[in-house]
Amino acid sequence: MKREKFGSRLGFILVSAGCAIGIGNVWKFPYLCGEMGGAAFILIYLIFLVIMGIPVLTSEFAIGRGSGYGVAKAYEELAPEGTKWHYTKWIGILGSYLLMMFYTTVGGWMLYYCWRSMKGEFVGVSSEYVQNGFGEMLGSPGTMAFWTILITVLGFAICWFGIRNGVERVTKVMMTALLLIMVVLAVHSFFLDGAEKGIRFYLVPDFKKMMDIGIGNVIFSAMSQAFFTLSIGIAAMMIFGSYMSKDRSLTGEAVNITILDTFVALMAGFIIIPSCFAYNIQPDAGPSLIFITIPNLFAQMPGGRWWGALFFLFLTFAAFSTLVAVFENIISFDMDMLNWSRRKSVIMSMVLIIILSLPCVFGFNLLSGFQPVGPGSTVLDFEDFIVSNNLLPLGSLGYLLFITRKNGWGWEKFLAEVNTGYGMKFPAVLKGYVGYGIPLIIIVIYLKGYYDKFSTMDTTVFVVWMTVAILLLGFVLCCALAGGKKKKES
Repeated sequence: MKREKFGSRLGFILVSAGCAIGIGNVWKFPYLCGEMGGAAFILIYLIFLVIMGIPVLTSEFAIGRGSGYGVAKAYEELAPEGTKWHYTKWIGILGSYLLMMFYTTVGGWMLYYCWRSMKGEFVGVSSEYVQNGFGEMLGSPGTMAFWTILITVLGFAICWFGIRNGVERVTKVMMTALLLIMVVLAVHSFFLDGAEKGIRFYLVPDFKKMMDIGIGNVIFSAMSQAFFTLSIGIAAMMIFGSYMSKDRSLTGEAVNITILDTFVALMAGFIIIPSCFAYNIQPDAGPSLIFITIPNLFAQMPGGRWWGALFFLFLTFAAFSTLVAVFENIISFDMDMLNWSRRKSVIMSMVLIIILSLPCVFGFNLLSGFQPVGPGSTVLDFEDFIVSNNLLPLGSLGYLLFITRKNGWGWEKFLAEVNTGYGMKFPAVLKGYVGYGIPLIIIVIYLKGYYDKFSTMDTTVFVVWMTVAILLLGFVLCCALAGGKKKKES
């Protein structure tokens, strides 16, 4: 079943940007920046966006538009007979489900804090109250489950109405509001008393701290964040390529989306990092940073109750836009592979996502003793590690090999698709870089990241995880090498 089309180019850009702009920008980027040395991390992150993010995003759009399908059928449509590329679709399918297994939980946090802000819970309270409140939320499985289920149901309700009448229409409003409010909040944070130290931390690279943390760790985190923030590698963007018309070339659209995504990430940092220094909160506080810093910020602001409520509302919009986008991708799996109607797929997928989200919810309370990737880790950390550090880069590796190898889609067909329409063209001379350079960078940093993360642990644990890394990498490479070179007749 062919996909319906977007109603406008603006709709495509905002929906695709909405998929990219999410908690990776407003939740994960600021605390990673705090942990990894501020501007030193940002500099490496921006480099990866340009040299890797844009080419991979362009290739994902091209596969989607060229096939007219999401990942569930795209490879079958484009790959030559006798090849095994279609097995790599499971990276996208599993990745989308795994991403939503923890993304819904964090989205629920955003919605819950919006509600708390609207009730005025943070007006005039102490920093200790805010910190304790976050801990109480994590320790309550009922509260966590309620808000996770609520945001999941709302997301699938949007998808019920289709791409044009549901996803596109709602995302346009959310993204416009999000961009406006973040600029206002960033300007306010910039002029807080004591914020100049945070601005210096944010804008001046601290290479000494980067060396202390470990260059490999910082580089790997920056690469993973580049993949995570653009939602590339698990076919979340491929589905929107299948909704695109042929009017515009794909490179320019990928650049526009990357610019929007980066703008929001940097603005989120300008809101959070200076306010950390202004209110004496450590910028490396981890995932809880946004739920401690922001309520403290608005507790001291005139009209802070409503400003805080608006801020968490738009944080919810950021998370919600990605939820809706990936939900749409998941719905397409059923429609393409099982020939289900949209409504049946919405209902079945919603129930499944709710069930699969519960381990992450309970990982902070009922299952807190389960620490899968080291002491103090949670189910969320484990799921995030699988997606961000494995499936996103490995899925991206698969796209690059598919568009450049002779037994794949092939470079000429890729160029013909990506350069169709008005706008920036993809340079044909980059074939060697796209086909060998970027894949080599991904493989080296992928394995180095595993080594840095697990080499200090027990030898058995290290060997097990390195074996997992090699097996996953081998799966992608075997799919790329298998099969003949004979093309299907077009």
